[in-house]
Amino acid sequence: MNRLATIGLAVSLAAAWTPARAHDHGHHQTYSAGEPGDPAKPSRTIEIEMSEMDYNPFKIEVKLGEQVRFVLRNIGTEDHEFLLATTKENLKHAADMRKHPHMAHDEPNAVRVAPKKTAEIVWKFSKPGTFEYSCLIPDHRDYGMTGHVTVK
Repeated sequence: MNRLATIGLAVSLAAAWTPARAHDHGHHQTYSAGEPGDPAKPSRTIEIEMSEMDYNPFKIEVKLGEQVRFVLRNIGTEDHEFLLATTKENLKHAADMRKHPHMAHDEPNAVRVAPKKTAEIVWKFSKPGTFEYSCLIPDHRDYGMTGHVTVK
């Protein structure tokens, strides 16, 4: 592939991925499920195990304004993701992932975890409602790899 075609492909792939956030106001992004938390100030830690095709726990309740450190342990044999957003946003992003299954996430509400590895996300739930975390690697969400956070 020539250099110009490679650059065009890279630009197309970058444009195809829309991160799961509600708005991007210049340099300040807002997310549907709240905002990135302060790693020095989590109110509690919730460990989530990821395996084929499951999250444990798959239901979580938090208080409005609570900051949670999610410790994400992949106990499975495949890569898995944790992407926190609305169901609608995750379904849209899942369609993009089917077209580009190896796309990397560079968002504070998303992480891909290799088998037998652990990752962390600190999140402040500043918006009420029910949100979803799911694995958007092709077919994983379809086989039930979703969970829900209810913010009260």
